[in-house]
Amino acid sequence: MLTQLNIRNFAIIEDISITFTEGLTVLTGETGAGKSIIIDAIELLAGERGSVEFVRHETNKAEIEGLFIIDEKHHPIYSVASAYGMDIQEGQIVLQRTITSRGKSICRVNGKLVTLAVLREFGKTLIDIHSQHETQSLMDPDNHIELLDMYDESRILPVKKEYLGLFEKLDKLKKRYKKLNENEQEMAQRLDLLRFQFNELEQAELQPDEDLILEEERNRLANFQRIYNGLQDAYNALYGEQKGMDFLNEAQLALQENQEYDEFIAEKADILTNQYYLLEETTFAIRDYLESLEYDPYRLNEIEARLDEINRLKRKYGSSVNEMLDYMGEIAEEIEEIDNKDSHLLKLEREIEDLEKDARIEAEELHVVRQQAANALTKEVESELKGLYLEKARFSIAFREQQNLHVNGKDTVIFMISTNPGEPLKDLTKVASGGELSRIMLVLKKIFAKHQGVTSVIFDEVDTGVSGRVAQAIAEKIYQISLDSQVLCITHLPQVASMADTHKLIQKKEVDNRTATNVQELTETEQIDEIGRMITGSQLTDTATSHAREMIGLAKSYKSSIGKSKISSR
Repeated sequence: MLTQLNIRNFAIIEDISITFTEGLTVLTGETGAGKSIIIDAIELLAGERGSVEFVRHETNKAEIEGLFIIDEKHHPIYSVASAYGMDIQEGQIVLQRTITSRGKSICRVNGKLVTLAVLREFGKTLIDIHSQHETQSLMDPDNHIELLDMYDESRILPVKKEYLGLFEKLDKLKKRYKKLNENEQEMAQRLDLLRFQFNELEQAELQPDEDLILEEERNRLANFQRIYNGLQDAYNALYGEQKGMDFLNEAQLALQENQEYDEFIAEKADILTNQYYLLEETTFAIRDYLESLEYDPYRLNEIEARLDEINRLKRKYGSSVNEMLDYMGEIAEEIEEIDNKDSHLLKLEREIEDLEKDARIEAEELHVVRQQAANALTKEVESELKGLYLEKARFSIAFREQQNLHVNGKDTVIFMISTNPGEPLKDLTKVASGGELSRIMLVLKKIFAKHQGVTSVIFDEVDTGVSGRVAQAIAEKIYQISLDSQVLCITHLPQVASMADTHKLIQKKEVDNRTATNVQELTETEQIDEIGRMITGSQLTDTATSHAREMIGLAKSYKSSIGKSKISSR
């Protein structure tokens, strides 16, 4: 969840630091106080594109920083971090975004500089922002099949993995077939190129690890004098009268002559004698190697010329001799395949036919499991919609089977809805009423929040266009979502505000003739007063205060009943 948000020099915000907790946090305040600006800041933190217009007037840069705590050990964020070579310590992730007055954007994750695209990858795993006028992932038909698979992941994922394994093999075979079945002119040109490359590599007579062996030999010849001098100095220091071995011999003889008188001397005499003979062997090895050394300037020239030839080939065929030899093998296989094209095409056709049969069987099994999940999801959505006073609404999941297999099998999935009796089911994106759309989105958010793994769900005035009993139902639904994910909600509805676990008031103030935004966490008494003002829309009255107190009391009773029902269902 998002636990700390720091914003500096962003729009009308000078410098604020907001602490968030679990559950439902409601943000209220007058229009223009800066509520949506805070959401804008979080959106930028999640990877949305920025603008110099966000930088506070007469400042050099706007800075946003968010600290997220991840309690779940298998959260998708760990896979994202691993993919980009980052380590998450103690479940803490810090996202940072800086926008300069010149329009430059600087992004960091846990202090490491990243691109905006990488920041977006982290952001979409941590934050899901939904506003009244924004199209989110739930509204995108391309995402519906992924959401359905996520809904019943334990049953669908194993079948999907089995299918994907077959589909990827099938796709590779089809690409090979297409490549081999290209027109005769292109194939002839390809064959000429391959034969030229093969001949060039064959004439080079490359040997495994040849480049490494030659570079090592070149290094020895290029540094021959230093190697020779070093070995000679070492040998001269060890061997000869009044040299290292001579003194060491005297030491081991002195201990041997007196070892019978002392146990310590006897022990060390054996050790020193063994070391003497080992060092003597090393000395003789140095001498023999010295005698074998021979400087050959012509050999050095040969090596340089050979390495130049190898490096020329590397620029065309691979970064090492071994890679070039592998490529040479691949060329030989492709030449043989083209020379015997007809037989290979026939073989590929049989392989593709057999594999496609297997893939279609798996695709059909995947389709059946998805339909079962769709039936369960349909019932759950319609049940939730009734709780939001859309009793007559019908929800359906349309399957449109494709003739050609694709990564999702043979299915294309679209969420369909009809909100009024007698109306046909329509694509979810075609729902016109803002109030209906808000309720449908809330239902889908509630169902998918626990499946998506998003730590923070943010609602920006999604309750616009509703009132009365629908407003109360929306408040209850938002609270239900907060039981599985942290929820931050900007609202103008007292029903939603009364459901808050934490209530923060956003206010505008003037300091030194400049407007600034202030965030205040309300006590229960202050919350009652704020909800009272939301009810009246202007001056706080005793009736509004009484009504606000009653709404908070009813909200507490509802939350208590929800908590008890969750415990009893475990």
